[in-house]
Amino acid sequence: MDDAMEDEAESQTIAEEVPIAGVFNPPSVNNERVLSGESYTHLSAVPATLIADMSTECVLGVDEAGRGPVLGPMVYGLFYLPLPLHHSLLAQTHHFDDSKVLTPTVRSDLVSTLCSPSTDLYQHCGWATRTMSARDITAAQLRANGAYNLNAQAMDATIDLIQQVLDQGVNVREVYIDTIGPPATYQKKLERVFPSLQVTVAKKADSLYPCVSAASVCAKVTRDAALDVLYSTYARPEEQGVVAWGSGYPSDARCTSWLKGNMHPLFGWGNECRFSWGTAKELLESKGAPCRMDWPKPEEDGDNMKLTGFLTEAEEEEKEDGMATWFGRRVAAEVF
Repeated sequence: MDDAMEDEAESQTIAEEVPIAGVFNPPSVNNERVLSGESYTHLSAVPATLIADMSTECVLGVDEAGRGPVLGPMVYGLFYLPLPLHHSLLAQTHHFDDSKVLTPTVRSDLVSTLCSPSTDLYQHCGWATRTMSARDITAAQLRANGAYNLNAQAMDATIDLIQQVLDQGVNVREVYIDTIGPPATYQKKLERVFPSLQVTVAKKADSLYPCVSAASVCAKVTRDAALDVLYSTYARPEEQGVVAWGSGYPSDARCTSWLKGNMHPLFGWGNECRFSWGTAKELLESKGAPCRMDWPKPEEDGDNMKLTGFLTEAEEEEKEDGMATWFGRRVAAEVF
């Protein structure tokens, strides 16, 4: 993990990233999977209006939430709807915008509306999320056979989400994505994967294209709700909805204080922590109790034999000593 990325969050962003009490719990949050540290994908049903006419051309947007924090998952959100409704329904009627511009309450209300069957958002729009757990992000970045960096993980999550929507039969024509690197390079990669789609990758796409804004809102609300679930294992009765680790960003004093105060000397933290982040690694190295583990290298001289090896060896010895059993086997004196 690049340390510079950990320090990107400014004070205003940190304040906006703190989960609020009573956030809407969307169907994209699976409590059991979140607590177990599992990464998973949620796909909404294809809207009834699109099922009635699958030839309807759609626009699709992708954005993420939680790229920089040391705590909690990174969530990729996807949002699609018919092209003619792109601006009128999202921007004019429901006022979707970059999730960082909207208040937590507004974001929560928008996703709640999206999940209500009687609303126009539910009837015309589809969405999906990919929740990438802190545990899996860490495991990928610390792989012994070569790091699977965060940009590569993000690219694969984006491709997988788009492909799953296409597999549902949705007639996607235009795709807009908030970049995770140089826009031109990212766009060329996606165009090679999806040659039939009109792909646009841009900086600040979440404030330029309403479908990307909606995707960012779905991702952010899903992450906030997942953080609530993760914190529930630590919450004290007197806290009453307060998340003591704050935003989860390393530059947030509440986050670093919580990490220091809740660090196990051997295991560190639970599935909520990205151990590959510099903040976590430094705390483990400097604040950990004398529980350093030195793992022995595997022996290559055959000393570490399996149980079957001992049994085979005993059989061989018995065969070699065949004369000793020619006239029968000895029995103990107790038999007589």
